[in-house]
Amino acid sequence: MNTLNFQDKVVLITGGAKGVGHGISECYLAQGATVVVCGRSAPENEAELPRSSASGSERVADFIPCDIRDVAASQALVDAIVAKYGRLDVLVNNAGGAPHALAATASPRFHEKIIALNLTAPLTLAQMANKVMQEQAEGGVIVFIGSVSALRPSPGTAAYGAAKAGVLSLVTSLAVEWAPKVRVVGVSPGMVLTDQAHLHFGD
Repeated sequence: MNTLNFQDKVVLITGGAKGVGHGISECYLAQGATVVVCGRSAPENEAELPRSSASGSERVADFIPCDIRDVAASQALVDAIVAKYGRLDVLVNNAGGAPHALAATASPRFHEKIIALNLTAPLTLAQMANKVMQEQAEGGVIVFIGSVSALRPSPGTAAYGAAKAGVLSLVTSLAVEWAPKVRVVGVSPGMVLTDQAHLHFGD
C-alpha cells in the first residue's frame, strides 16, 4: 500500500464517525493526520470513534458536534479547529444522504432539507474552509464526496441525486475559482458496505 505523509496535517471529515466517513477517517489517521470528525450527535461509546494504530501508537479522531446545515454551527466548528490546532489542511465534505421517498408525494420541505444537507451545507462549509486555507502557505484541499446517483436515475431519492449532480458541477467551478492555493476535487463512490447499506439492502 502506498503511504502518504500527513504528519502535521489537520483534516476535518463531516459525518466522519459513521459509514464511509468512518473509513475515510481511519485512513487519514493511519497516515499520521490529526483528524477531526463532526456529526449531529456524538457516538454513544467513545470506542466507536475512528482510530488507527498503524503508526505504532493508537490515534483517535477528535469529535466536535455540529449540524452542518446550521451556518453558525459550521463557522463555530471551523473556528474551534483553527483555535485548537492552528490550521486546517483538508476538508472532506462527506456528510449527506437521504431516506427513500417518492418525488410525487414527498413534501417541498422534505426536498429542501435533502438539498440543504447534500449541496448547500457542503458549499457553505467549503467557503469557510477555503477562507482559512487561502491564508496558509501550503493552501489546502477540499474533497466533496459525491454519488453515482448524480449520473444515473435515482428513483426514490430524486432530490438526493439532483443535489449530488449539483455537487459535481460545484466542484468544477470551485476548482477554478480557488486555485492554485486550494485544490477542490470530487469523488463519486458506488455502493459501499456500511451498517446503513446492510439495513437497506441486507447482506
